[in-house]
Amino acid sequence: MAEVMAAIDVGSYEIAMKIFELSARKGVRELDHVRFRLDLGSESYATGRISAARISEICRILTEFKRVMKTWGADKVRVCGTSALRESRNASVALEQIEKRTGFTIEILSNSEQRFLDYKAIALKSAVFEKMIEAPTAIVDIGGGSVQISLFDRDKLITTQNLRMGVLRLRERVNQMGIGTARYNTLVCELIQAQLSVFARMYLRDKDNISNMIIVDDYISPILQKKKTLDEIGLLSDASRSASGGMVDAENFIRFLAAVPTESQIRNADRLGIPLENLPLVYISGLIIKCIAEMMHTVTIWAPGVTLCDGITYEYAEKHRILEVRHDFEQDIIASAYHISQRYKGNRKRSELIGNLALGVFDSMKKIHGLGKRDRLLLQIAAILHDCGKYVSMMNIGESAYAIIMSTEIIGLSHRERQIVAWVVHNIYSAIPDVEDGTRDNGLIDESLRLRVLKLTAMLRVAGGLDRSHLKKFKGAGFKLCDNQLVITANTEEDITLEKSLFGRRATFFEEIFGVVPVVRKKTDTVRGQ
Repeated sequence: MAEVMAAIDVGSYEIAMKIFELSARKGVRELDHVRFRLDLGSESYATGRISAARISEICRILTEFKRVMKTWGADKVRVCGTSALRESRNASVALEQIEKRTGFTIEILSNSEQRFLDYKAIALKSAVFEKMIEAPTAIVDIGGGSVQISLFDRDKLITTQNLRMGVLRLRERVNQMGIGTARYNTLVCELIQAQLSVFARMYLRDKDNISNMIIVDDYISPILQKKKTLDEIGLLSDASRSASGGMVDAENFIRFLAAVPTESQIRNADRLGIPLENLPLVYISGLIIKCIAEMMHTVTIWAPGVTLCDGITYEYAEKHRILEVRHDFEQDIIASAYHISQRYKGNRKRSELIGNLALGVFDSMKKIHGLGKRDRLLLQIAAILHDCGKYVSMMNIGESAYAIIMSTEIIGLSHRERQIVAWVVHNIYSAIPDVEDGTRDNGLIDESLRLRVLKLTAMLRVAGGLDRSHLKKFKGAGFKLCDNQLVITANTEEDITLEKSLFGRRATFFEEIFGVVPVVRKKTDTVRGQ
């Protein structure tokens, strides 16, 4: 039986709703797309607040959306807010008022959650997407407040970085300068290139030829979806004419953008089929794409035309097994964590060993720990990043690791999930692992979160204790839960006296958390009955 779902994006420049029909047989089918322009971002970025007038306007729009939902019989809804709300100091007050007046609960997404949903939306176009990322590819996700650049190579996500140069933010900065149109292009490009130069030095040293670029934005993408418009303005080559919608040659795009300032604004808006008031934002988004394409020597630009609403719906369909998931997003999160570890000189082989041991403990303790699949992923991420703090300090590894992880975006993890990983890594270097009262990061740590952190900490500490010598004696170890013991069997002929002798404190903490005693043995000990 088909479900009807509404996905609502309270964005920086507009509030949009898409209504979808979801069924296992037909997949995801868009029924309606409603958009209202509301420039929240300019106000939020300039003042740090959402005014009462803007809150009332949000409520009016959401009330209208509720009427549209009723018309379609939508019985599921998810409402998400992005950077304009995320960066507002009075966001909690605004959200409470909106909920009371409309009945909608707005979920504010962290930047990494928002970009991950956009990324999932692209995967809806699975055939083109999977083919493109076989070659070096950049996903450029352009928002009102920032731009996310994610680099793929050979089907693997190798890095993702957020740059505070979104369309609305750039427009406000240039407008504050009070310059004329003649210098507009130059100054916008200077602002963009100032940040891109740092990105290039850090992440493109041996990858300066990124042949493909995938664009997600609300400004250029709708134009690139119109093949008739592209043909009229000369953006379609013979190759892109027969390609998927939204695909153009980067060289043609850059040439077209250079010619835009020579035409009148009214003529440009008419040619592109957009409202005149949107032209400055379209142009800034185009300049961002141009600067990145030139820096990366991009050949092909593809705008799949997806929005955050598509990502919200895809994630719902994925969780409820309405859609067959072809791309392994979990592997992208893991790949991103390995890239962070590499940046801080982490030992990949040891991280893989510690991760395998920790997951062995996790899987063998399923009947006891009560944790879920997502916690298993967080444990693996913590294992990958367990030694990143050594890059800063060999004395204060835990504190340094906590600071690194909380300051580094891991695409696909929420702020709270990243906080769990940071605490787990911090705690494996503590004499007595604990979680503070939540004063870090101005975030409250509730009891359920505290218990998750302590359980994962206990598992990772046991895993780390099995390789104190760094000699991989427990590679391929076996794990078996017997009554109140977790028997860990080393498949090795080497001496494990060091591991046994230093295992006590870790075993005591593990027993305190789970009521189960971890016992270390060699396979030969088991055979002899020792």
